Amino acid sequence: MAGLNATLGEECELAGIAMERATQALLQADLAIAEQVITDHEKITVLSADAEEQAFALLALQAPVAGDLRAIVSGFQIVADVDRMGALALHVAKVARRRHPAHALPEEVNGYFAEMGRLAVKMARAAREVLNSQDPTDAIQLREDDDAMDDLHRHLFTVLMDREWRHGVAAAVDVTLLGRYYERFADHAVLIGRRVVFQATGKTPEQFQEAEERLEDDYI
Repeated sequence: MAGLNATLGEECELAGIAMERATQALLQADLAIAEQVITDHEKITVLSADAEEQAFALLALQAPVAGDLRAIVSGFQIVADVDRMGALALHVAKVARRRHPAHALPEEVNGYFAEMGRLAVKMARAAREVLNSQDPTDAIQLREDDDAMDDLHRHLFTVLMDREWRHGVAAAVDVTLLGRYYERFADHAVLIGRRVVFQATGKTPEQFQEAEERLEDDYI
């Protein structure tokens, strides 16, 4: 299982790098960086296949029961989550490429996407860390950055709905789609955190937190 989680963690790191570069390509209208993200996506696809093979091998060869079986089933789900994170970074890069040499984003929303990109990269790296550590408390903390991402996403709509928006329908569609890509990237990182909690404890994050709170109350 440690080997499987290490592979998944490496895939999280690649997804974070892809989103970091895709954001750079988006903000700078940099075609070369966008093309690099698109080309490098194959590495994530290969790692997803490797992780699935490892999980199937554990099922077939180790005859896992109880906690081990729970961890392997969660591993399959995490493969899908990380693969989707990589695909979302790819979508961002493709938007940057499609609009080149123009910038896909109006200048007034650049700050939103710079911060959304920063949060996405931070969450991908945090997902890697909790996959390796299997620390349920750290895994739950991913939700805090997701709340910040959701706030940014909501604020984007206030910009789009402003009567002074002067960039037309095409730009509004791009901003809407791009905002959704970043929001979903963060959502999948949170799902990885939830699955790590289940792997490590057999509980949902809510059940784990409730149990921790009861322990604190008993201690007091």
